Amino acid sequence: MSDLLVAKPAALADRAWRIEGKRLAWIPATLGIMLALMGAALWNGFPLIFPDTGGYFTRPIEGTLDMGRSALYGLFLYIGIPFAFWPAVLVQCALTAWLIVLTLRAHGLGDRPGLAFGIVLALCATTGLPWFAGQLMPDIFFPLAVLALHLLVFRHEALNRAERTGLVAVIAFAMASHMAALGVCAGALMALALLRRIWPRALPPLRAGLAAVAVASGIALALLSNAAITGNLAFTPGGANFLFGRLIEDGIVARYVEDECPDPALRLCAYRHELPGNADDWLWGPGTAFYKLGGDEGFRDEAREIIADTLTLYPAEHLLTAIEGTLKQLVTFKTEVAPPAHNAPAIAAFKEHTPQWFGALMAARQQSNPPDAALLNLIHWPVAATSLLGLVALLAFRRRLGVTPQATALIATVLLALAANAAVCGIFSHPVDRYQSRMIMLAPFAVAVVWWSRRRTVPPDRTLPID
Repeated sequence: MSDLLVAKPAALADRAWRIEGKRLAWIPATLGIMLALMGAALWNGFPLIFPDTGGYFTRPIEGTLDMGRSALYGLFLYIGIPFAFWPAVLVQCALTAWLIVLTLRAHGLGDRPGLAFGIVLALCATTGLPWFAGQLMPDIFFPLAVLALHLLVFRHEALNRAERTGLVAVIAFAMASHMAALGVCAGALMALALLRRIWPRALPPLRAGLAAVAVASGIALALLSNAAITGNLAFTPGGANFLFGRLIEDGIVARYVEDECPDPALRLCAYRHELPGNADDWLWGPGTAFYKLGGDEGFRDEAREIIADTLTLYPAEHLLTAIEGTLKQLVTFKTEVAPPAHNAPAIAAFKEHTPQWFGALMAARQQSNPPDAALLNLIHWPVAATSLLGLVALLAFRRRLGVTPQATALIATVLLALAANAAVCGIFSHPVDRYQSRMIMLAPFAVAVVWWSRRRTVPPDRTLPID
């Protein structure tokens, strides 16, 4: 009896030491996660940039709206100027770390700091995650918003009030930082609600209340932040002209001007022989007809009228090219690292508005010795493609493989979000690698979560339910 009385306190003490040991293990794990996520930017010697970067951080400086450039994300970058923009990278990496760890915890893997570090390290080595987390662009908020949406909708009970509030804020900021994120979040939420009604026994109960609040907050924040920073109570402009660029690329505009011109009411007729073959050349090429016609503001109304006319005149062609654009975007996800020639607009903005950091920018490896993205994609593309197929297989054979409803919900969220992103970008802009690659790292992450949670929850002799 006395031996039992001595053994019980000893066992409790041993358990307390193990719990404390795991808590202490999170310190090096967190440091390792942050270093891995910041690895690309640290290697570069300066935060990574993209041609659009200057268009963002100059919004609060100039106090104006610009096509496709969120004033709110511009302010986020602007705040970090005294510290060479590093605060933006630090916040983006910290939020990424938080969402990854929170997702692991919500799926029963929160007591594994070594596993969390290992998964992040693997993602940083095999996907474009660190290249987006360390870049002065809002792209990293796309996958973060998807994870936040999943947690609010399906793992609500595993979160405390502060965590739920933080997730709502992440979604709202993502939507206000890029209009495509609004479409992705709203589209994924509606698709999940529909899937839950169609497939109720495969998914856990869906709680869409807070997620809907997050989407509504994102819409409000997009309007109010633009009003506060630029004095314009409006969404970030450019939607009509981005879509018009895709219609040029797909040949619909060429057909329209061929059928309708000459027409004195159509200013575009004067430039019908100058139409380029792709959207980027129309929107960003120097001296294009788009800018001769007044750019986004000057051509916006005519673009909308032409879009409406072509929808009436060529509905089948619109439908087919929209489907084609979506499918093409779905499988277009190579990692991109913009070379100096492409970064010219951003470099010019740095030179004009932040001359104190211009030398550091130009000395960074991205400008002085650009990395070869083709080498990265020898790993990144097959990992992404294999993971995408793996998610489809896990969903198709979920009962045989013992995939839980909670894990099924994560798979469904990721697949539907990727499909929503492909539709939004492939239809309303045009298919490019960057649009899908900024979210494709969710596929290998979801595979890892499902694999490790299954190992924990499904013993070898488990008899699986049939539904």
